[in-house]
Amino acid sequence: MANKVCDTAAAALDGVLFDGMLIAAGGFGLCGIPENLIAAIRDAGTKDLTVASNNAGVDGFGLGVLLETRQVKKMISSYVGENAEFMRQYLSGELELEFNPQGTLAERMRAGGAGIPGFYTKTGVGTVIAEGKEHKDFPTGPDGADETYIMERGIFADLAIVKAWKGDTAGNLVYRKTARNFNPNAATCGKVCVAEVEEIVPAGSLDPDMIHTPGIFVDRIIQGEHEKRIEQRTVRAA
Repeated sequence: MANKVCDTAAAALDGVLFDGMLIAAGGFGLCGIPENLIAAIRDAGTKDLTVASNNAGVDGFGLGVLLETRQVKKMISSYVGENAEFMRQYLSGELELEFNPQGTLAERMRAGGAGIPGFYTKTGVGTVIAEGKEHKDFPTGPDGADETYIMERGIFADLAIVKAWKGDTAGNLVYRKTARNFNPNAATCGKVCVAEVEEIVPAGSLDPDMIHTPGIFVDRIIQGEHEKRIEQRTVRAA
């Protein structure tokens, strides 16, 4: 087994990045985001990126830093409400946006990882989401009545970047609670997957039943420092 452990995020991305690439990024809001790898992409200056991610972080943090430097050409996302720069660029026509329902986006990543080029779903039928997509009727309604579905395409990314709680030197990953979110699906759909973790442990020390992403999907891994910002802090009056 080749050594998958890299000392820095820049080293983990060395030889992987190129202009115009498609990146699948794990995370939900600011929970479970690969912030060190995002910063390394910013520092590398890779541009004209298409990024598939539930959202784009917030202003000045997470994927938001790539929007500020104008390195992202297109977002494939389901939520944009916490990032003012994201909204500004979209409304001004500077940024392309492909809206996906959250479940559809997760399934598109999972399908890509499973080698499935397309699938049918009822989600979005009759809305702008369905415009320009193939429609097909299946007998899935009451008493076998036909219902309309739309076809969505699997995401086959050039690079997947994910954040996990623990990983071993073989690349096996364990996510912690809600930080799992989009990470397992994103990890599988990239031609190359780079993971950042809070702790790297020796191969064989993780309980096999607790591994969420098998190391076969992970090409490189780093241990990083993580800020873990709170996106919306709500407090109660004393």
